[in-house]
Amino acid sequence: MPGKQTTICNPVNLSYRFCLDTPSRREAADPTMVLYKNEYYLFASKSGGYFHSTDMISWDLIKTDDLPIEHYAPTAIAIKDTVFFIASAPSSVKIYKTSDPKSGKWEIANPSFPIGMIDPDLFLDDDGKLFFYYGCSDINPIYGVELDRKTLNPAGKPAVLFNSNKEVNGWERKGDYNDKLGRPWIEGAWMTKHNNQYYLQYAGPGTEFKSYSDAVYISDKPLGPFTLAPNNPVSYKPEGFIAGAGHSSTFQDKYGNYWHVSTMSISQKHMFERRLGFFPLFFDKDGLMYVYTGFGDFPFKLPSKKISSPEELFPGWMLLSYNKPVQVSSELIDHTKQFAADEEVRTYWSARTGNKGEWLSIDLQKNCTINAIQINYAEHNTHLLGRNPGIYYQYLLEYSADNKTWKTLEDKTLSNTDAPHDYLELKTPVKARYLRITNYKVPDGTFALAGLRVFGNAGTKTPQAITAFTVKRMEDRCVVKLNWPKVPGAVGYNIRYGTAKDKLYQNYQVLGSESISINSLNSDQQYYFVVDVFNESGITKGKSIVKVN
Repeated sequence: MPGKQTTICNPVNLSYRFCLDTPSRREAADPTMVLYKNEYYLFASKSGGYFHSTDMISWDLIKTDDLPIEHYAPTAIAIKDTVFFIASAPSSVKIYKTSDPKSGKWEIANPSFPIGMIDPDLFLDDDGKLFFYYGCSDINPIYGVELDRKTLNPAGKPAVLFNSNKEVNGWERKGDYNDKLGRPWIEGAWMTKHNNQYYLQYAGPGTEFKSYSDAVYISDKPLGPFTLAPNNPVSYKPEGFIAGAGHSSTFQDKYGNYWHVSTMSISQKHMFERRLGFFPLFFDKDGLMYVYTGFGDFPFKLPSKKISSPEELFPGWMLLSYNKPVQVSSELIDHTKQFAADEEVRTYWSARTGNKGEWLSIDLQKNCTINAIQINYAEHNTHLLGRNPGIYYQYLLEYSADNKTWKTLEDKTLSNTDAPHDYLELKTPVKARYLRITNYKVPDGTFALAGLRVFGNAGTKTPQAITAFTVKRMEDRCVVKLNWPKVPGAVGYNIRYGTAKDKLYQNYQVLGSESISINSLNSDQQYYFVVDVFNESGITKGKSIVKVN
């Protein structure tokens, strides 16, 4: 019963390509989004082409033989009626151009760009000057240089812009939770100009970590000197169903809204097993850039007008499936049924086979209003490499009030669409307690799900507010520890924090615990914290803000 889709849910439901090498796994990362002639073109690593959309919801793949599409971190820029493209390469670098990206036809614009590098970014200033930023290293810095608009070669010597400083910048420390030793990888530069200020973002500490994030430096000149923004990391999502919000590009949609398209981490079969996510981006009245990642893998609206706050995007559909009872047709000993409802993309349930008739059902434990479902497949025992026409899924999704009488919610038994993170927004919500998905076809391997995620409303009261909690800043000032009382009926908690009471821009989601250590602070900044609580019926904002110096 899906209708016209108006919402999306991270990770973005793209036909992520199976990598060309073993182990068999999907990947897309290091994205660049270009709005060209009012349509969207999405370039991402290891995709076998690039994606095209008119609405940021439905995407088709454009294949090309003209670009070095297997090179990492491709980037592109629209300048007047031409799109230019460059990708990472240690040598023999070329810049390409087209006036018709939908055709897949490109020609060489510069046959011998002299800078071998990783993670390129092209930026066109308001005065027509073109700049080039690059860098990806646990040793070397981020660089920038102006390019000659005619030759597309450097107009001078590259400038060193900045490097890591993990002793002060906690978000640059390695590990899923910024608690590991070693130098971080500093990479993924991207320049945005807003109100005559230059915002140069960079990613760290490594693409395989949940903590993968973007921070930003600010200057009034495109090549600096740069000053570290006070509210870093500006794009940070260390928890939730899928984590990571780093190596992103910042772009404006048709209505002038800013967005961040980011790399998200699975990194289990291979460190480069990754997905993409969309997050709204804003500039506040003081010129601070921030990316809203709160509830960043719940459904959110795609606007059809200019918006001014993230609250305008949230439809209020809450998570109904977390840790709910699951029944299955079969399971493997290391991939048991509870992993389909544990809100962790890195774990998954697998049936013993990929045969038609394998099934999974979930009990929401009461009749709920269901607005949307996300079906996240896992690749278990696949041997697929690359793309082929047989890569698609077929299933039947049903709902029931009593686990006896079933009605069809979505029939995709004849589908030929590759939708590894299929997202169904219901035109008319349904009331149900049980959902069941029955396999008709997987492209290879077994029928396996990393998450059957259900969103809507349980029809109960929203949770009590948290009125008191503790925050302790540790001797290592990049670290704070928070504790709060357990709220009856809570599904989880969302910690909002920032450098001022009215700038609580960071979000940290917690499930199944009433304490957390956050290790990603700037040791030189003071912070303010508040703890919100959510259940299956809504979010209750915290009433107490705690300051730590």
